[in-house]
Amino acid sequence: MEKYHVGQLSQGIRIELHYLPSLTYFTALLPFDTVWLEAAEHYGKQSYRNRCYVLTANGIDRLTVPVRNGTHKQSIRDVRIDDRQAWTDRHWRCLVTAYSKAPFFEYYADELEAVFRRKWVFLFDLNLELLTLCLKWLRWQKTLSMTKAFEKQVGSEVLDAHGQIADRNDEQNGRFYHPVSYQQNFGNVFVPDLSILDLIFCQGTAATDVLKQSLNP
Repeated sequence: MEKYHVGQLSQGIRIELHYLPSLTYFTALLPFDTVWLEAAEHYGKQSYRNRCYVLTANGIDRLTVPVRNGTHKQSIRDVRIDDRQAWTDRHWRCLVTAYSKAPFFEYYADELEAVFRRKWVFLFDLNLELLTLCLKWLRWQKTLSMTKAFEKQVGSEVLDAHGQIADRNDEQNGRFYHPVSYQQNFGNVFVPDLSILDLIFCQGTAATDVLKQSLNP
């Protein structure tokens, strides 16, 4: 797949919303001031739209937000979270267990817990709230705009990253992300491309520096 270079960027990027996105996602956003969030797509199963990966003492754990009857024909903004499952308790307990001893967890924990304790109906709204919070923690000034209709192709002034971030360790992600190691909470072997939470909790305000180094050269 063709790579993009920082010196040859368009004016904005189009990308779908992910749940607590990966480092690939944030390196894709980093060079752009305007982010067009795809709000008119159909829901995609088995994707980052409702899952993320974190590092625990027992290895990588996948956190998944359960949804009600999400199908490929359903608008992403209509996908409802399945509140019959106690997913927020499971996710929060996992994050506390994994990161409570990380250097910067205490600085961000209260705001994140407040999001988990809210009653969420739609997956899109949850993902947007979490993306906004992570951008705030990174101190990135981005203009977030919503697409009005789904287009298979966008103009040359926008980099189209829709559907371009695959699951962990997929070589397709190399279009955006070149792993740069940082001190993690567990293990002696660096685990790349986890949720942005891993980087923020472990590196705090230095997270942006790591992401800049992780931009595909």
